[in-house]
Amino acid sequence: MIAVQIVLFDGFDLLDAIAPYEVFCAAAMYAKNAVSVELVTAEGPRTVVSGINNLRIEASGRLNPERAGIILVPGASGDVEGDGPDSPPAILSRVLSTELNDRIGQALGQKDIVVATVCGGSLLLAMGGFLEGRPAVTHHLGMDVLGATGAIPVPARVVDSGNLVTGGGVTSGLDVALYLVERELGPRIAHAVEQLFEYDKRGTVWRETGIAPISKLVVTEEERVIATNKAGMTCDTLDIKSSRESDFDGDWDTTIVTPVGKLEVKISISIRNGTITGKATQGDETVEFINPLLQNNKLTWSLRITKPMRLNLKFEVATDEDRMTGFARAGILPASKLTGKRVT
Repeated sequence: MIAVQIVLFDGFDLLDAIAPYEVFCAAAMYAKNAVSVELVTAEGPRTVVSGINNLRIEASGRLNPERAGIILVPGASGDVEGDGPDSPPAILSRVLSTELNDRIGQALGQKDIVVATVCGGSLLLAMGGFLEGRPAVTHHLGMDVLGATGAIPVPARVVDSGNLVTGGGVTSGLDVALYLVERELGPRIAHAVEQLFEYDKRGTVWRETGIAPISKLVVTEEERVIATNKAGMTCDTLDIKSSRESDFDGDWDTTIVTPVGKLEVKISISIRNGTITGKATQGDETVEFINPLLQNNKLTWSLRITKPMRLNLKFEVATDEDRMTGFARAGILPASKLTGKRVT
């Protein structure tokens, strides 16, 4: 029997979870005793509040990361226009601090478990550091963010990466579930469910097999960073008084205001004979600047951070004497304001 665990968390998207639930339940009806479906949480049986009108759904079990079968993770639903506590990135960030993150990590390490995501569910895994270097897809608004975590964004409806299957788009839960039914139970059961629902699975499932197309569709993170630096970053206009190298040189105590709270970061910059080096320290984590560039009176660089989540951030700063102002950005997420002062 294939055990399907559909994970719920406060703020989850209803369609992401319920559409696959119905598909797997229909498959269980056509393939008697071959499928079991359960709604679970990381904490155990409880009432879960969805991100759509606070609809309450009862989860009957606790996610078991060692139970063979399928674990499906939905995305979040919230305020797509803002960057407040009800925005999807903020909801997903809160989920990262629960037991779910560790349990998903355990599940991905099991040979007999397939982890599937729908829409923003792949961002949750990516922000937890589980998709670095792996092909995946998410909602089109989050593809840049997905790439910023180190994953390889693939513009497909469904991406099959072995023990990881991801779906892009709000309604992709139907396609992910139907594909998994076909993959695990065979095409006849999947076809029967499609006939029942009067819905045909959309698109070609992307897999890393066969002949690769001549045109290069996937751009590496390093290529994105270089392209961004060459083009210059498109954040808000900064008020810059000077572009001398010495204006940036030294140690800086900075504060970055993000949707998940304020981050206190110490930045050290050294510019000698046109060569720029730098590092950023937050708590016990220190990371080196990637591709720092002084251009058009602004200093830009990229950083790979792991706290409070795994992201590749792009920075743009300017200075006015001993004051630093600027932005940090990951993909299409709203820019986080950076302010700081020189301490040496």
